[in-house]
Amino acid sequence: MTQQDRTLPKSAAYELSEDTPSNPSIRHTLGDVVAARLGRRDFVKAALATTAMAALAPTAFRAAEAAAPSFSFTEIEHGVDQTHHVAPGYDADVLIRWGDPVAGDAPAFDPMNQTTDAQARQFGYNNDYIGFVGLPFGSDNPDHGLLCVNHEYTSAEVMFPNYDTDRTPDEARKIVDIEMAAHGGSVIEIRKDAAGKWQVMPNSKYARRITAKSPMTLSGPAAGHDRLKTSYDATGRICYGTLNNCAGGITPWGTYLMAEENFHGYFRNKDALENHPEKINYERYGVGGEWYIWGQFEDRFDLGKEPNEANKFGWVVEVDITDPSSTPVKRTALGRFKHEGAESIVNRDGRVVVYMGDDQRFDYLYKYVSNGRFDPNNRRANMTLLDDGTLFVAKFNDDGTLDWLPLVYGSGPLTDANGFSSQADVMIETRRAADLLEATPMDRPEDVQPNTVTNKVYVQLTNNSKREPDQINGPNPRAKNSFGQIVEITPGDGDDHGSAASTWDFLVICGDPNDPASGAKWNAAISANGWFGSPDNAATDYQGRLWITTDQGSNWPKTGTADGIWAMETEGDLRGAGRMFFRVPVGAEMCGPRFTPDDKTLFVAVQHPATDGVEDFPGFERESTFEDPATRWPDFSDAMPPRPSVVAITKKDGGTIGS
Repeated sequence: MTQQDRTLPKSAAYELSEDTPSNPSIRHTLGDVVAARLGRRDFVKAALATTAMAALAPTAFRAAEAAAPSFSFTEIEHGVDQTHHVAPGYDADVLIRWGDPVAGDAPAFDPMNQTTDAQARQFGYNNDYIGFVGLPFGSDNPDHGLLCVNHEYTSAEVMFPNYDTDRTPDEARKIVDIEMAAHGGSVIEIRKDAAGKWQVMPNSKYARRITAKSPMTLSGPAAGHDRLKTSYDATGRICYGTLNNCAGGITPWGTYLMAEENFHGYFRNKDALENHPEKINYERYGVGGEWYIWGQFEDRFDLGKEPNEANKFGWVVEVDITDPSSTPVKRTALGRFKHEGAESIVNRDGRVVVYMGDDQRFDYLYKYVSNGRFDPNNRRANMTLLDDGTLFVAKFNDDGTLDWLPLVYGSGPLTDANGFSSQADVMIETRRAADLLEATPMDRPEDVQPNTVTNKVYVQLTNNSKREPDQINGPNPRAKNSFGQIVEITPGDGDDHGSAASTWDFLVICGDPNDPASGAKWNAAISANGWFGSPDNAATDYQGRLWITTDQGSNWPKTGTADGIWAMETEGDLRGAGRMFFRVPVGAEMCGPRFTPDDKTLFVAVQHPATDGVEDFPGFERESTFEDPATRWPDFSDAMPPRPSVVAITKKDGGTIGS
């Protein structure tokens, strides 16, 4: 690996990519749209210029002097240091770390002598989404189950010793193969011991690693299309591996959904796009990011050698966790974009609705509605529900209503005249189809969490520093938005998630409530540590309470705190107040919150410790390397680099999380 082969550190590449909109059809929406919406919720009366909204004052949604909180834990303080912190009265135990065994025959982790074979049997890198399914399968057992964990990407600069030294092609290929094995996902069996501590069960029959080379199939409307055929697959129905799995979901029938997000960064040879058959398609997705050198060794990641390979990525992958020998399936009916999550809810009529965000500035919010009904007594029939249904994209209106626009070939502009000759084309080019339908460009829609108790839906809009004053719109009310917001959606037609109409409101507009320039909006009861920026993942516990994690990247100095998880009030007089519960070590991102069915364990994922924004960490103030990281969390051993890990949080007295 020569110096010219190296790319930006992956965390820096991700931030650069997310800060570069690829939507060419951004529509300008004037400030009066925002004024109408803010007035409906009794926000402050914002002073509006002719084409721009002035900064919102940091006042409250409502007074809250006598309100009773849903949470009674003592919150922690904002801050940043080398380790994690949890609320008093709780334990936060590391359950599994990068390199720990998954398969029963996996070797112990040896960071100085990593191999592809070992990594393919060990826990992968940068754990993100976490799903929990009770055992025996079909039960709600809170003390024994399967944990499903996504491995989003690799941070080579802190993974490999002497990474900045020149390498031979064979040495570089070895690193590439290890990186590919560290992607994908892990399924592990876990159980509480007699002391109430979670343990990974060795030699589990369910244990499984999925990697960037695992065989997969494609199903649904795009499967078999010519645009998915490659030199190794004349059928258009075969794929190898899954990439950049961010958030995800567990279906009502107990399968694991892996959402492929920033797949574009794995492909190289952008020069080939000049006369490429997929030029317009790939440019809309930013394909050819060249974050990795994989394409130097595998032709399928070279746009000139395999022109259709990138169309095999950007999907939602369904995994049957009851059978480790089963082949994962990419469900093309859910659309192709940079998926952040795939959380589902069973509608009142039995149809399954999957909510999804497309995580890039100025991209869109989606939902999929199955045609068939969920049958709790027929799991096999449920396994086809994600192949037959309708994908919708959201258009927000200034009066607090929301229209779900169907992405259906032949409907409206989705015709041959605009380059769509089938439903397969609409699914392969979901973004362009949504552009033509004039969906609402959003401030990086990340996790979208339906609440099965209240039936509300919460959309995390992380930030959008590229939005100009004449581009503000209803759910995206600020220009140069560094802090993000959370939008609450109420299904229309009597809580029907399948309805073509919904209503929307703000839960919070994030940022410092003491800084008028931030435009933040919180409940008046917000504490000094209860506010945050850049909401990312979300979870609801089994009581219906909402929990939010953050992903500030290198912008954490703007809030003065590392990322973490906050309990969020969504009902009553305290609606819009947060409380800080957990904080990650420096350079890390908070991901994957997931509760057990008794709400007595909260699993969280600590991703890429020691990478993001460490140049601003007082006393360190330089980029991290394997030999010189900003923190060696969680081992704090000179023999170990920083290791992404899953943490199990329990209350010391065995009680419910948040109480």
